[in-house]
Amino acid sequence: MIDRREFILRSAVTGTAVLAANRLNFGSPAPFDLEEATIQSLHAAMSSGQTTARKITEGYLARISEIDKKLNSVIELNPDALEIADRCDAEVKSRRRVGPLHGIPVLIKDNIDTADKMHTTAGSLALVDAPTPKRDAFIVEQLRMAGAIILGKTNLSEWANFRSTHSSSGWSGRGGQTHNPYILDRNPCGSSSGSGVAMAASLAAIAVGTETDGSIICPSATCGIVGIKPTLGLVSRSGIIPIAHSQDTAGPMCRTVSDAAVLLSVLARTDESDPITKAAAEHVTDYTQFLQADGLKGMRIGVGRQYFGRNEKVDKLIEPHLQVLKAGGATLIDVTFPKLQSFGDAEYEVLLYEFRADLNKYLAARGGQYKTLADLIAFNEKNATKEMPYFGQEIFIEAQAKGDLSDRAYQIALLQTKLLTQEMGIDAIMEKDRLDAVVAPSGGVAWLTDLVGGDCGVFESSSLAAVAGYPNITVPAGFVQGLPAGISFFGKAFTEGKLIKIAFAFEQATKARRAPRYLPSFA
Repeated sequence: MIDRREFILRSAVTGTAVLAANRLNFGSPAPFDLEEATIQSLHAAMSSGQTTARKITEGYLARISEIDKKLNSVIELNPDALEIADRCDAEVKSRRRVGPLHGIPVLIKDNIDTADKMHTTAGSLALVDAPTPKRDAFIVEQLRMAGAIILGKTNLSEWANFRSTHSSSGWSGRGGQTHNPYILDRNPCGSSSGSGVAMAASLAAIAVGTETDGSIICPSATCGIVGIKPTLGLVSRSGIIPIAHSQDTAGPMCRTVSDAAVLLSVLARTDESDPITKAAAEHVTDYTQFLQADGLKGMRIGVGRQYFGRNEKVDKLIEPHLQVLKAGGATLIDVTFPKLQSFGDAEYEVLLYEFRADLNKYLAARGGQYKTLADLIAFNEKNATKEMPYFGQEIFIEAQAKGDLSDRAYQIALLQTKLLTQEMGIDAIMEKDRLDAVVAPSGGVAWLTDLVGGDCGVFESSSLAAVAGYPNITVPAGFVQGLPAGISFFGKAFTEGKLIKIAFAFEQATKARRAPRYLPSFA
C-alpha cells in the first residue's frame, strides 16, 4: 500500500501538478487567479478567452500539490481530469451546447460512487481493493451531464463518522487526518471535512458533501464556507455509501451562496432508482432565481434562542447579525422548541438499525471481499494497527447487534424522531408564528484535534433539521479569534428557495467570508 501523498501524485497525469505550478509562476502575476474564484467568474474568463478549462484544471491541481501538503483534504485525484477538461474546451470551440457547470472542476466526498479510475472507499482500507462501482452515483451523472470536471475525491471521517464514539473528525484509515485551513492544529469537523477544507482553500471551484446529522453544516461553518443540507429526497441517495436512509443526503459545499444555488440546481433531479426523489419532483426548480439581494424583505424569521448561551464569543458575533436581518426588512420572533432535547436517543437507535441494513445492501451490490458489516468489523480487528490506532469501532459493534427494520424498537424510534422534529418541532413552531425560516448559530468554532481523546463535542444546531429531513443552510458569519463561525437558516420541507433568498441577502449584506490567511497568494 503506497501512502496517500504518493498515491495522489501517481494518480494525476505525470508531472501535471508540478508543471502547472511552474506555468502559474507563483508570486508573480498569473493569467487568472483561482483563489476565491466562482462559477460565474470562471465561465466569464473562459468565454473571454482569458483562460481555458484545461488551464483552470491545471491550476487547481497545482494548488492541491502546493497547499494540500498541509491540509490533507484531497484523498485522490482523477487521472482523467485533464482529458475531460480538453473535451470541455473542444466543445466550446465547436459551439456545442454546454451545461451550467461546463469546465468547472468539482471535488466530491469519498463515499460517492464513481465508475472511473478512482476509488470509492468511505476512507476505509477495506474498500481500497473493492470492485469499481458499476455506475456513477446518480448525482455524479448529473454533474457530468452539466459539464463538470470531477477533479478528485476528498477525505472524510471514516464511514462518515459512524464507527466510534471517540473518533476524531476528519480522520480515516486511508486518508489520515485532515486539518482546519485557518489554524492547522484545529479540527475541520466531520464527516465532510475534506470537502469543507478544500473549498476554504480554493482547491476546486465547488464541492459536494453528504450529511446524516451535521456533516455538511458543521464542516462548512467550521471552515468558513456555505453549505446546503437539502430536504430529504430532493437529491438522490443512489450510489452513496450510506449511514441511514431516513436522514442521508448529499448537498453543495461552496464559497458563495450563488455557487451553492447553481450546484443544488444540478443535483436536484428525479432518480428512478431512488423512489423518494419522485415525491420531491414537484419541488425541484432552478434555485438561482432566489439569489435576490433584497431577499430579506417581508421575511418572518424565528430566532432559535435555545441555541444561544452556549458559547459567549459566538453569541457576541451572531447577535449583531440579527440586526442585519432586521435592517434588510425581516421580522424577527424569538421561538422555543419544546422537544429539542428529547429525540437524541431515538435518533441514535434509528441510525444503528438503518446503518446495518443499508450498508449491508450497499456492500452486497458493490461486490468484493467484504460483503457485510460483520465482515468490516473482522477486517478492522485484523488490521487494527492501521484502522484503529486511535479509536475503535464501538458503533459498528452496536449496529451489528441490531435486528432488521421490522423490529418494533426501530419502528417506534423512527416514528418518535419524526414526530418530535417535524410535527411537534419545526412544523409546529413555524406554523404558529407564520415563519419563513429559523435562524441560529451553526455551532461553536473548531476545537483542537485530539487523536487520543477524540472530538470534544462542541455544540451544533444542525440536529433538529437533520433528523426531520428538512433543509438547512449555513453561511459565514465572521471569526472568533481567527476561527470561522457560521450562521444557519433552516425551515420546513422543500423551502430551499426561501432559505437561499435569506442566506444570499445576508451574505451580500455582511461579506463575512475571508480566505485562510496562511495560504500563499496566487494572484
